[in-house]
Amino acid sequence: MALTDAPLLRALRGDRPETTPVWFMRQAGRSLPEYRELRVGTQMLDACLNPEMAAEITLQPVRRHGVDAGIFFSDIVVPLRLAGLDVEIVPGRGPVFSDPVRTTADVDRVTAIAPEEVAAAAEPIREAVRLTVAELAPQGVPLIGFAGAPFTLAAYLIEGGPSKEHLRARAMMHADPDAWNRLAGWLADVSAAFLGAQIEAGASAVQLFDSWAGSLAPADYRRFVRPHSASALGSVTSVPRIHFGVGTGPFLGDMRLDGIADAVGVDWRLPLDEAAGVAGPGTTLQGNIDPAMLQAPWPVLEQHVRDVVERGRAARAHIVNLGHGVPPETDPTVLTRIVELVHSIRA
Repeated sequence: MALTDAPLLRALRGDRPETTPVWFMRQAGRSLPEYRELRVGTQMLDACLNPEMAAEITLQPVRRHGVDAGIFFSDIVVPLRLAGLDVEIVPGRGPVFSDPVRTTADVDRVTAIAPEEVAAAAEPIREAVRLTVAELAPQGVPLIGFAGAPFTLAAYLIEGGPSKEHLRARAMMHADPDAWNRLAGWLADVSAAFLGAQIEAGASAVQLFDSWAGSLAPADYRRFVRPHSASALGSVTSVPRIHFGVGTGPFLGDMRLDGIADAVGVDWRLPLDEAAGVAGPGTTLQGNIDPAMLQAPWPVLEQHVRDVVERGRAARAHIVNLGHGVPPETDPTVLTRIVELVHSIRA
């Protein structure tokens, strides 16, 4: 099968292939014993910047589950590390920045770094993508590149680490809109450079993740965030584009970015038939199995997956995925069974 005929890429173009494509956010990583074995003694960001290791981790779930796409193994803060910012992934906590961006002077300091420096430092990323594509492409399996959206990156950078409400980031929008827009605009350019490096090396599609956008009021999203996400994803013109955010049901239509996004990811809170009515007829939907259901007895999970597939028929095309990432305690055999089930259902 030619790569252009891959079910995932057909669905992103608005076709309905014979089998509904399926992949899982965070399919590469902690739920797999082979991943845990490979990562022993290696820090997260070091693994992301080791081309051979990143490629192998990306490939592991494709081999095990038979999913319809690989998602490039990395972390949303990798481009910020490439830009020279001091960030570490602290086990049990997440990304932590030693020097958060809180003031206008901080914004001046960070935005003085040219986004082109990210592209120049991204050769380990390109090599990892090349190694991955060399194995996936002959099988007709596309690789999805990814980057964090400007708001989620800003939330980490301003808070200095993970936060539940992202109060400092949201406060900057209103207290100093100029500083916010300069920072978010720079982050959009950094994400664009990171996506561009993956596309240059052979990624067949990209996804922009906005993990924390659900903390925003719709009006704030539209004013302070959507323009920068549109800039980041709009920089991509050669491959299909997926836009995903958690908790974005109240402004799901805005996640289309006025048509820039070929597909919109839907979390587990909004049924796909309702989401299709909001997103409109020109958008493929991705989602939205509830990650919590992965712990349910198989008959319960099977019924849920079938319901997701059925509701997805309301969209122009559907890519089955979770409504967020694979929890680390997930039994990998459950994911394999989901793939087999989805592929057995007539499109």
